[in-house]
Amino acid sequence: MRHAADTEERQQFRDMTRRFIESELQPYADEWDEAGEIPWEVHQKVGALGTWGFGVAEQYGGLGFDDMYMRCIWGEEAARAHNGGTLAALGGRSISIGPIEKLASQEIKDRILKDIVQGRVGSSLGVTEPGGGSDVANMKTTARQDGNHWVINGSKTFITGGMTSDYFVVGARTGGEGLNGISLFLVEKDMEGFSRTALDKKMGWWASDQATLYFDDVRVPAGNMLGDEGRGFIQIMHNFNYERLGMVAQCLGMMRVLLEESIAYAQQRETFGKPLSQHQVIRHKIAEMSARVDATEAWVNQICFLAENDKMPVDQICKAKFFSTKNLEYCASEAMQIWGGAGYLRGNVVERFYREVKVMAIGGGSEEIMRDLAVRQMGL
Repeated sequence: MRHAADTEERQQFRDMTRRFIESELQPYADEWDEAGEIPWEVHQKVGALGTWGFGVAEQYGGLGFDDMYMRCIWGEEAARAHNGGTLAALGGRSISIGPIEKLASQEIKDRILKDIVQGRVGSSLGVTEPGGGSDVANMKTTARQDGNHWVINGSKTFITGGMTSDYFVVGARTGGEGLNGISLFLVEKDMEGFSRTALDKKMGWWASDQATLYFDDVRVPAGNMLGDEGRGFIQIMHNFNYERLGMVAQCLGMMRVLLEESIAYAQQRETFGKPLSQHQVIRHKIAEMSARVDATEAWVNQICFLAENDKMPVDQICKAKFFSTKNLEYCASEAMQIWGGAGYLRGNVVERFYREVKVMAIGGGSEEIMRDLAVRQMGL
């Protein structure tokens, strides 16, 4: 869909990204899915593209500028990897880079940020807890001050990149109830008392590692606190808008891939003496899928326009998040119907994306949480 902000520079970025995805990631979708991991060298290849450098200064390996359209172009085109687990394995660091860049001490940024941005090491955000889920205000992990250290106790779960990351941005309660009592800390993998276990047998995202993290009297230097005491989490809430919009863009990309694969299959598969694409019931499925792709794309472009020219439209992002995941669910189901039994066999993108729908609907803020937050943003 052409639009006024579709500049030559952004189109070149899209073309470069698509070529990279289709040559470096897509051919290995099945292999990495079955292996349950991706080679670490892939992180470095993606880092060299500058994918994680938006909004990060050049001295830390970043691009030195930000562009919401380009962020979304990456999310959309990355779906052509045909494996959401690959994207999760690569992108787990993305939601921890912002807090480190904005809140960490100069010493920490100089020591670790460039390696993270360029893909040499991994990092993760540790917020979700086993008993809390989206109820961040009731976080149970604690941190108490002991001299020039903080001592952290508790656990986190569903942490993407949790088994492979070297650095973790961890939320812990240092004060009273609610979000105002939560601080952020940088925990490093070799700190005594820190451990982790893998979450396996997942429905989807097989190529990505998710983990439960354990903190048993983990002593963290006072300098590893990120931001102000008791205000750390408040200071990064804006960060979640980037994560959610990125997921909307990825949903759009997944929907587009499902549409393209459905059209291609319908044109070559014949039933009752003619291609599937000539049967009205199939043509109507394709028309509906295409309309939902167009609607989602238009909304993504509108959000990018507002974010670039006015302010971050939080309500729009929340609504687009559940709107896109519902549309993805529809497109995945219809693609499966068009492919029939062939779509139910492992080793094709329709089957894989069908399994990955629900993680997109839950991760980054569930559909239910997004609806509630959208209404609150509307002043109700």
